[in-house]
Amino acid sequence: MTIEEAQKAVDLWIKNTGVRYYNELTNMAILTEEVGEVARIIARQYGEQSFKASDKDKNLGDELADVLFVVICLANQTGVDLTEALTQNMKKKSVRDAERHKNNEKLK
Repeated sequence: MTIEEAQKAVDLWIKNTGVRYYNELTNMAILTEEVGEVARIIARQYGEQSFKASDKDKNLGDELADVLFVVICLANQTGVDLTEALTQNMKKKSVRDAERHKNNEKLK
């Protein structure tokens, strides 16, 4: 699925199943909540925290998809073409960071 297809699929799902988009502030709060769920898994799976019984069935891929879904909702409702935005962002990073990471002693 391309980013454009994902934006269309989310929009269709919202219109057919979700009734309507939550407002932007609500979606921002939901995004924060979903990122917190990703952080929880990462802290337990790759960090030093131990799993609680309620955490053991959590799936990182599913939680990352939840984050992506809400990001797409925010893009759709604010008129952002994520394909174009990501293309421009990668160009910006490629120019700005052309030598930065190669010269970073911490990355060697």
